[in-house]
Amino acid sequence: MSRPWRVAVVGGGIAGLAAAVRLRDRAPAGTEITVYEQSGALGGKLCTGELAGQPVEFGAESFLMRDPAGGESAAVTLIRRLGLAEKIVHPTVGQAALAVDGGLRPVPGGTLVGVPGDLERVATVAQPAADADRDGGRPLLGPDEDVAVGKLVRARLGDQVVDRLVDPMLGGVYAGRADDLSLVTTMPALARAARVEHTLTGAVRAAQAAAPRAPGTPVFGTLAGGLSTLVEAAATASGATIRRNAAVRELTPTAAGWRLTVGPTRDPELVEADAVVLALPARPAARLLAPVTPEVATTIGGLDYASVALVTLALPNPELPALSGFLVPASEGLLIKASTFFTTKWGHLARPDGIALVRASVGRYGDETSLHLADPDLVATVHRELSGVLGVALPAPLASHVQRWGGSLPQYAPGHGDRVAAARTALRAVHPTLVLAGAGLDGVGIPVCVRSGETAAGEIIEALGGSGS
Repeated sequence: MSRPWRVAVVGGGIAGLAAAVRLRDRAPAGTEITVYEQSGALGGKLCTGELAGQPVEFGAESFLMRDPAGGESAAVTLIRRLGLAEKIVHPTVGQAALAVDGGLRPVPGGTLVGVPGDLERVATVAQPAADADRDGGRPLLGPDEDVAVGKLVRARLGDQVVDRLVDPMLGGVYAGRADDLSLVTTMPALARAARVEHTLTGAVRAAQAAAPRAPGTPVFGTLAGGLSTLVEAAATASGATIRRNAAVRELTPTAAGWRLTVGPTRDPELVEADAVVLALPARPAARLLAPVTPEVATTIGGLDYASVALVTLALPNPELPALSGFLVPASEGLLIKASTFFTTKWGHLARPDGIALVRASVGRYGDETSLHLADPDLVATVHRELSGVLGVALPAPLASHVQRWGGSLPQYAPGHGDRVAAARTALRAVHPTLVLAGAGLDGVGIPVCVRSGETAAGEIIEALGGSGS
């Protein structure tokens, strides 16, 4: 006698929720979807809170509007699917700055994650090497080659371009360092162009031309009311049973699919499922995979992570420049690596009482000792450094919030994509109804995580044969 599919989604971040929505949309009617989230809250690093009586993001603040090919990003498509398109808002101030030599200088235009397509435009911030970027008569990268971003850019353009432009940009996104991060994973469009172009500046221009953007088209968006509205809408639209505070401790293959061991050791719950989406950070995923497929677990578990803290201050009538924020090169010796002027950048957050919300990101990969300060000391240090960078004595904060994300930002070493692809191929060959998703594997950013979850859902549907059994 036929029965509905039973699919378990382990992990209630945006990748897991996107997988659940896609399963609801495309799996056979009646499919039973259950989302298991270890913590008490869905959304992962999509976390809207409140400070000084106003919603504010304590995690990711925005999403890219376009995908690398120039089409609508997966995040925007999901938002439309959930009926939230009218809530999309864009930055009203887009210009950011770099904190260099004790002052703020505008981020030069024409760069791709800090890598310049025109050397003259970056001269106010960094001086490229004198013999920069000569045409060697062959493409920069071989057909399957991957390198660290810093290695390539240093070799072509010199140290200052990396240290003052590329490294701060990558630090702001990944809390990582250019000399450690994969070009293919962090800048896929540039990597593709580098397999054809003979110069780095030529590769940047080719990558930009491959995904043209009409003048005035916004790059980033967010949702009025906060990104947690996306989380809530996805959970509702999925029609899934949502299990919060439900840690999945073991996965065991059975003749019919999978048995999940859920909950505390002394009182475990055993749950049967036909298929499982593991939408977890790499290390928790590896722990569940270890008894099932040790080789895949070893590959996935080898991914490293950075820890960060986000410090948000509510300041009464501060003197802030007309900038969206600023980035800080590591060479400046500050605890802050990036700052966002929320109420300047996002017009919908501006307040008639003049209170400004300013957020600073603290913590780079390999420098976790900077996060050992207690919350009050972290707030005081951020306040002092902000005043120093801006050259004004900022007023004392009316309120503050410290959000710590321990081990939360994946660090993608060169060759990451090939290792993940091999692990997925090996897993699919043995257990096609167990699929991996999430930022740890596919890259950071809401669109990437949404696409990762949706792809995982599609693989589950294919593995189960397209109809219930």
